[in-house]
Amino acid sequence: MERINCNVINCSHNNSHICYADKIFINGEKAHNDRHTCCSSFLDESIYSNLSSNVNNRNCEELVCTVKNCKYNKDGSLCTLDNILVAPETDRVNLYIETCCSSFECK
Repeated sequence: MERINCNVINCSHNNSHICYADKIFINGEKAHNDRHTCCSSFLDESIYSNLSSNVNNRNCEELVCTVKNCKYNKDGSLCTLDNILVAPETDRVNLYIETCCSSFECK
């Protein structure tokens, strides 16, 4: 995965709209649109502000995606895109289920 762009500004992994997590999980096994997906790696910075992230490497090392209905999903857990966009579903995200993978496209 080249890069995970992130518009969830209060995620502790987000630094200037780029995700610095070593590994993220995109879930939504029965998704039919992007609102049925989520980034379960979301951590609210107000609680996890001292979290150390992958700041020395601008690339996410691993993206696990269980969204089998997405046309970019390969073998049930691999995303074939070079980069994705994780977006908020609300003005201020409190729980990971309030995020989505905006790059999702239904098969």
